[in-house]
Amino acid sequence: MTLPMVRTRPSTLATRRWDPFSELEGLYNQMDQLLQSVVGGPATMVPADIEELDDAYLVEVDLPGVKREDIDVEVRHNTLRIKGEIKERERKGLLRRQSRPVGEFDYVVAIPGDIDHDQVEASLDHGVLMVRLGKPAQSRPRHIEVK
Repeated sequence: MTLPMVRTRPSTLATRRWDPFSELEGLYNQMDQLLQSVVGGPATMVPADIEELDDAYLVEVDLPGVKREDIDVEVRHNTLRIKGEIKERERKGLLRRQSRPVGEFDYVVAIPGDIDHDQVEASLDHGVLMVRLGKPAQSRPRHIEVK
């Protein structure tokens, strides 16, 4: 006696293309969770640039969507610390993918020279935090005219 055989179409999983970006995003999320569980603190990374001028250091930090009141800037000796929170906005629909960072961040950097604490300014414009750390007068380069 023979039994009826059900013929099926090829699985959609087998024909789906490999998406390396999806794999990397999943790996990034797993690493973020691991870091938060080990360190127990903020794990959101913020991109930053540090530029040295003759009279100051400029630190630019990308903080899109962050409000001024959610940022705390602190200078101690020659260390700059910027901490705050990137808040997740309220959504009405179902979130299918999230790759923008949310959560607390804590950016700490040691400035390679002396800082004049009276000449520190911070401003937030178009999602970029600009911190200007003035150098003391004695550490600034002095140009000597040759006679």
